[in-house]
Amino acid sequence: MLPIFRSSYDAIVVGSGPGGASTARELARSGMRVLVLEQGGADPLKGTVTQMAAMAAVPGKGAYLHRDASLLVAGITAGGSSAINFATAAPPPAALFARYGIDLEPALAQLRAELPLAPLPDDLVGPMAARMMVAAQSLSLDWRKLDKMIRPQSCRAGCWRCVYGCPFGAKWTARDFLNEACRHGAQLVERARVLRVLVQEGRAAGVEVEVGGTLRSIAAPIVVLAGGGLGSPRLLHRSGLGPRESPFFSDPVVAVMGSVDDIDGGAEVPMAAGLHLHDEGVALADLTLPRPMYQAFALQVGRVDRLFAHGRTLSMMVKIRDAIGGRIGPRWADKTLQDSDRRKLQHGVGMATSILRAAGAHHIFQSWHFAAHPGGSVRIGAGVDADLQMPTQGLFVCDASVIPEPWGLPPTLTLLCLGKRLGAWLGNAR
Repeated sequence: MLPIFRSSYDAIVVGSGPGGASTARELARSGMRVLVLEQGGADPLKGTVTQMAAMAAVPGKGAYLHRDASLLVAGITAGGSSAINFATAAPPPAALFARYGIDLEPALAQLRAELPLAPLPDDLVGPMAARMMVAAQSLSLDWRKLDKMIRPQSCRAGCWRCVYGCPFGAKWTARDFLNEACRHGAQLVERARVLRVLVQEGRAAGVEVEVGGTLRSIAAPIVVLAGGGLGSPRLLHRSGLGPRESPFFSDPVVAVMGSVDDIDGGAEVPMAAGLHLHDEGVALADLTLPRPMYQAFALQVGRVDRLFAHGRTLSMMVKIRDAIGGRIGPRWADKTLQDSDRRKLQHGVGMATSILRAAGAHHIFQSWHFAAHPGGSVRIGAGVDADLQMPTQGLFVCDASVIPEPWGLPPTLTLLCLGKRLGAWLGNAR
């Protein structure tokens, strides 16, 4: 059944990930009539491989042809990337945003007061993560627990399902803010493909959207694009409001894996603890993977001999801060590794290998890289101003594409702060 649209809206939010859901919640709280258009579905999260694959993997150009190309990750679902990420909450880089005249501390303080934001209690840190933590600390590394957006009272020891979308309600996602926005009167329309932004006399005037095979033009004086680091620049191009191709950063990640003889597990919350080397642009964390994902990585690099060693394998994430480059085009995103990226990955893989050896691991190998957080494609200071507004009045962007510089850490909490700041500013400016 086709949705029934109102005759008019005060604001349209395109995308329901952390930035979009946070913006929509603030706008709805202020009494504005808000329409949220989500390209993906809003079906309950089941924590299955099939569901995650359907809404997460986006192959970049050459992703299956050579190891320097990227397999990109984007959340095409209600809640966006927060529905498929590992629930790790890195605080916004205050100094970075301060360079652009943006203070996210007020929004961060308010979010800390309401979100389930804390390291995992000891009883939820699995034996594999604990082994890697002890090994890292034995090498005098500053390895410590990471803040997670997980409700401990609902989380289950020995469970890995937050990797695919927690079906138990333990992992916080932007769906929580989306639901709250709807309780305040916002309307969510899922499986809605926005084709272009409508502009009249130099101002945003609404969007053209396809829902259920029917094309509609919907009017609103405020349009907020929150389709992600890949989606927003493509929509701007289709609308004649942005370049055909946009450079971006991707936060490349590899998994380094090694087997031990005295643990038989493989089911635990990933990224319980880790290390961030800001100056080097390298981050490491435990990364216990579900069996299908581990086996896919092993097959990817020809390690058939390790295919059935999942329960005995310690896995570690190596993530780097890559330079902005490559291109997001109308159909493909192309972000191959540069020499500086390879050097950072080599440094991180060396550290991970040392930690795994200290943990007693053998048969150590690494995966090809994939891109964790595409962003920076409509950057603050270049594509949007400090208020996240495009040169077109009334048109805003609030997702990973506006992050002004690469920083190599999970952006969820930063995007929630940006959305809260933008929504509050627009609500007060009515």
